[in-house]
Amino acid sequence: MLGAPLLSACAGVQQSLSQFSSSAPPAQPAGPPQQAATAGTGGVKVAVILPLSAAGNAGLAAQSMRNAAEMALAEFQNPNIQLLIKDDNGSPQGAQAGAQQAVDEGAEIILGPLFAQSVPAVAQVARTRGISVIAFSTDSSIAGRGVYLLSFLPESDVNRIVEYSASIGKRSVAVLVPDNAYGNVVEAAVKAAVPRRGGRIVAFEKYGADRATPARTVAQQLGGADALFIADDGDAVVSVADAMTAAGANLRNIQLLGTGLWDNPRVYASAALQGGLYAAPDPAGFRAFSGRYRTKYGADPIRTATLAYDAVALVAALARTQGTTRFSPDVLTNPSGFAGIDGLFRFRADGTNERGLAVMKVTQGGGVAVAGSPKSFGA
Repeated sequence: MLGAPLLSACAGVQQSLSQFSSSAPPAQPAGPPQQAATAGTGGVKVAVILPLSAAGNAGLAAQSMRNAAEMALAEFQNPNIQLLIKDDNGSPQGAQAGAQQAVDEGAEIILGPLFAQSVPAVAQVARTRGISVIAFSTDSSIAGRGVYLLSFLPESDVNRIVEYSASIGKRSVAVLVPDNAYGNVVEAAVKAAVPRRGGRIVAFEKYGADRATPARTVAQQLGGADALFIADDGDAVVSVADAMTAAGANLRNIQLLGTGLWDNPRVYASAALQGGLYAAPDPAGFRAFSGRYRTKYGADPIRTATLAYDAVALVAALARTQGTTRFSPDVLTNPSGFAGIDGLFRFRADGTNERGLAVMKVTQGGGVAVAGSPKSFGA
């Protein structure tokens, strides 16, 4: 498996969709742009574009990701790469300027940006030079044509939990998803995944602020279902489960299913959701990474900091092993994939990614693995 031994030597999982990478940056003004910087002294130049001076959570996330990128460089044995770190100021214009500056300085690949709205501006620069972009956005619509997404995509969660549910005989699925961008992605994924695994969707509803009406509709159809899939973040999942109970559903008689957004203290504390199953990276990788990060920086990393770490570790491994084709599409889309902090991942030809995820069970004490992450990808 290309890169796996090299990388492996070295949960709130999808906060990305709701907080950082898919949406636009916060409306408040950004600070003054940070000066461009470099890290490492290797001969292969790699651009890293992040909203370091953006306001609020975005800037904090970017700094944590920069720290993780530099940590990956420090932990890799004699890396032959140099990071060209550019602040995009949280804007497409800043991202484009940073990308242009980096390619003029000889960057062979671009890591970042974080925000979906900035990715096309960077891709435009990269395509004129024939180089690839590994962006951290969760918006699959911007992937492809040289843009690869290294992020936590809901599609991987859906495919893994539906596959596992079918394997334990739960193939008649009722579905509740939010009426928003995340819900739209999950809807498309679940409507493809369930029949692919020999199952059927017996009820499907979207909800907005009113959860009671969709919950009543689904509750009336639960008799024909052996699983109920609720795809939303912690607070919303709890309120939807409560709405289902209020509508007369006995959730103890059905297998509850969810996505990585269930990795949330509110979910673990909910009596209604105990025993529910969700797909997420094995938490052991992030725990180990967090310990090393705290030792180095004296603070906790954000959950998506592992994306920057894995991106830098990957390009360092490819620079060492793949010669002049190191960042070509054929190398980046190796079907065997790569081993990162959060387990296996691979890039698809369309620029999206697939992850090897664990299946976790909701308990009062947190998520407990009932099925481990795969050690290799199937065909």
